[in-house]
Amino acid sequence: MQRRDFLKKASVGAVAGAATTLAAPAIAQALPNIKWRLTSSFPKSLDTIYGGAEVLANRLRAMTGGKFDIRVFPGGEIVPGLQALDAVQQGTVECCHTCSYYYVGKDKTFGFGTSIPFGMTARQMNAWIYYGGGQKLLDEFYSNYNVLSFAGGNTGTQMGGWWRKEVKTVADLKGIKMRIAGLGGTVFSALGVVPQQIAGGDIYPALEKGTIDAAEWVGPYDDEKLGFYKVAKNYYYPGWWEPGPVIHFFVNKAEWAKLPKEYQEAFQAAAYEANVTMMAEYDHKNPAALAKLMQAGVKVKEFSSDILKATYTAATELYADEAGKNPEFKKIFTEYDKYRRTQSAWFSLAERRMDGFLQTGK
Repeated sequence: MQRRDFLKKASVGAVAGAATTLAAPAIAQALPNIKWRLTSSFPKSLDTIYGGAEVLANRLRAMTGGKFDIRVFPGGEIVPGLQALDAVQQGTVECCHTCSYYYVGKDKTFGFGTSIPFGMTARQMNAWIYYGGGQKLLDEFYSNYNVLSFAGGNTGTQMGGWWRKEVKTVADLKGIKMRIAGLGGTVFSALGVVPQQIAGGDIYPALEKGTIDAAEWVGPYDDEKLGFYKVAKNYYYPGWWEPGPVIHFFVNKAEWAKLPKEYQEAFQAAAYEANVTMMAEYDHKNPAALAKLMQAGVKVKEFSSDILKATYTAATELYADEAGKNPEFKKIFTEYDKYRRTQSAWFSLAERRMDGFLQTGK
């Protein structure tokens, strides 16, 4: 009797299992075929930062059996790299992969999505966006531009760029024409630097021709690929204007609303993966690239305390001034700065001591 009951139950279970197996493809088949275009702000040659968009597209195809297909276009193929957000806002493309701070000319509040001078590191930005209310604050702002945002990469604290001549004091900065993005340029301009906004692929020719005197991009891996060391040997650090810059996927709000819930979930999961893997890849590649640059005669130099203190003061004054006249900026800065202070207090304990000992043995 027990044996017959067992066999009966097993048979029912097998049928149910088969039904589930058969149902899965049917459910997948019920979802639509969707093709999107994504315009990147980056050239394909910069495989790590550009590659974040490919991680997203490849994972979406894998998760949906190829039914949600996003084609990635390098900067300049559909629109210039620094117009990627505009293309999404206007509906020219469904989504893009870019840096929010490229658009501070529209509103300085765009700086928070990527990085602000003396702001949060990559890990701290992830904490703020995913758990500290940052995502909600950013999307409330981005809603004014008809887009939704998804963190899609980070480079970690960047280098301070390539300089034709040494800069030891604030006086040395005056009159220097520098390619620099985001609010870092605004801060530097208060000290006499003339900031230039130039897309990644156009920086080398400008530096080579002397149109600019200095340029910052990301860090050793990308900078070595772009060849900046051939025309400027002084490589400064840290990039105080980019402690943890986030690269974002921006999606047109109307196009997002059309997606089945399953595709929206898949997109978010793929964006998470792109965000985490880009940082890991840069951490893997930068040490070897820095060694190569130093072998090529690059002079790695630290910004002086004089310059760091002056830029910090200028940044603080900028934030106070902008918050006084821009309600959107004030709204985010108030919460961002509060969160940054809490994070800094925590990181100053275990992280700082551990790093300091491992790096100096003291």
